[in-house]
Amino acid sequence: MDSQTSQSSQASQSPHTFQVDLRGLVDLLSHHLYSSPKVYLRELLQNAVDAITARRAEHPEAPAAVRLYAEGGTLRVEDSGIGLTESDVHSLLATIGRSSKREDGLQAARSDFLGQFGIGLLACFVVAERIRVVSRSARTPDAAPVEWTATDDGSYTVRTLPHEARPEPGTTVHLVARAGAGEWLTEERVRSLARDFGSLLPYDVRVGDEAIAELPAPWDRTHPSPTTRKVALARHCHDLFGFTPLDTIDLNVPLAGVRGVAYVLPSAVSPAQRASHRVHLKGMLLTERAEQLLPDWAFFVRCVLDTDSLRPTASRESLYEDETLAAVREALGERIRSWLTGLAAGDPERLAAFLSVHHLGVKSLARHDTEMLRTMLPWLPFETTDGRLSLEEFALRHPVVHFTRTVEEYRQVAPIASAQGIGVINGGYTYDSELVEALPSVRPGTVVSELDADTVTAHLDAVDPAEELALSGFLMAARAKLDPLGCDVVLRAFHPLSVPALHLDDRAARHEQARAEAEEQADDLWAGILGSLRGSAPRARLVLNHLNPLIRKISSLRDPELIGTATESLYGQALLMTQRPLRPADSALLNRAFIGLLEWATHTEPGKDDLR
Repeated sequence: MDSQTSQSSQASQSPHTFQVDLRGLVDLLSHHLYSSPKVYLRELLQNAVDAITARRAEHPEAPAAVRLYAEGGTLRVEDSGIGLTESDVHSLLATIGRSSKREDGLQAARSDFLGQFGIGLLACFVVAERIRVVSRSARTPDAAPVEWTATDDGSYTVRTLPHEARPEPGTTVHLVARAGAGEWLTEERVRSLARDFGSLLPYDVRVGDEAIAELPAPWDRTHPSPTTRKVALARHCHDLFGFTPLDTIDLNVPLAGVRGVAYVLPSAVSPAQRASHRVHLKGMLLTERAEQLLPDWAFFVRCVLDTDSLRPTASRESLYEDETLAAVREALGERIRSWLTGLAAGDPERLAAFLSVHHLGVKSLARHDTEMLRTMLPWLPFETTDGRLSLEEFALRHPVVHFTRTVEEYRQVAPIASAQGIGVINGGYTYDSELVEALPSVRPGTVVSELDADTVTAHLDAVDPAEELALSGFLMAARAKLDPLGCDVVLRAFHPLSVPALHLDDRAARHEQARAEAEEQADDLWAGILGSLRGSAPRARLVLNHLNPLIRKISSLRDPELIGTATESLYGQALLMTQRPLRPADSALLNRAFIGLLEWATHTEPGKDDLR
């Protein structure tokens, strides 16, 4: 290969530089990276604060001031920071993705800076058509001030200025609003955004003559008494979140670099609702919607805090999920857990007020935390046949703690079980059955048993065999009537006497019933498949109360048709008592039985048996 060919080959392999369409990139930022144009002001404040931080790293006594002036669709931001030389301008401002914090040996001090991604002034093009930066370096005091001017078409110019153009080190940024974005550069909007983003910044930040920073932070301020501090924090919560909290929880975790406060919501919320928290990063507001800051069970609080350890995402509007965030989440969860145990130990009235609203959140925590379950055992309320009781009190009353897994099962058995002296807990509500089953782990010796239809039936008194034999004809007709519905008929004697019939089934029976209904409606192929899945689950049963006067009258009937109508009526009434949704077949049965009884009541023929 000759030298000319070799040179040509090398030339064809030489690297090329990406060409960036600035307008397209700004559109990408505004529509996909940032949630709102308002972040432009955060970027300006961030650059100013970082510049001051960099200067103070070299000169601790350097001034630390940021001033913002908005007027007529323009904004001017001045800072007393480290400033830039002409070389800095070319290498930093004109290169997308470059960060000044990477240069000049400041890499080790990066934790002191807010910015981590070097996007810098680019975000300002979301609201501005032109950006002008005038800067003078504190590192090179003899260097002339430099001016960098850029427009949203991607072009920029750089020139040096006379020393009097910027007598002191620092940087001034001028923005000119783009068409339709003037509202973002009004003094009122700039003041509102600056106060929102920068209220906890450690430097002197002002819009015009009005101070923005409100230090110390609300949770760090001193007060004459704990009561006045609580009132002040409650006012802060109302101003910030719009509600007056039930209580406040300090979130001081020095090892995690976190300080702040959690406010307990005054009303119940769904556990599925994602909580939004306010997170400041080194004083700068990072997000108002941090969802992953606390464990899922702590949905009953809203937090506001400042941190210097958590890592923001590229948009700096949320937190990066990493080991540090996981550790902080665990530490904050421990603070909330300690607050709960403290209430249990020293302030039962306040704990009771809290649990009346947020027992669901505590139950969620207790099912994974044995110590929390043990602590909350005397306090967490459950629905039982003895009224609303704690698990501790219920277990003291009953040697065997019976529970149902669904609300429907509880409604089926509760009245009868209570009359028979069987204590039952409704485990159908969220987390309740899990907590009941965990009871022996914190209360050794406690016997826990799931209550099913067989257990209830076994506690009901059997009818004298001779009496049941005498009623065999009636029972046979009743069973024939309910057999197509997958329900057996049983005769028992039980209290209360006012209950004529009890409908009992369990989940296995309901599954079998649903399978049978699906088999009836399916085509041949699916019917065969569903038929092969037929189980040996017990059928539902209608338990007739032999002690009830109405049942005694009905059992003396001789007309099979009237027996059938009466049996359907008893079945329908027992179903309604369970408060379960009715199947179409059950609704049709109720209508049929109702009409049948009306017919018998109005068209009784001489010699026919009736209900008298």
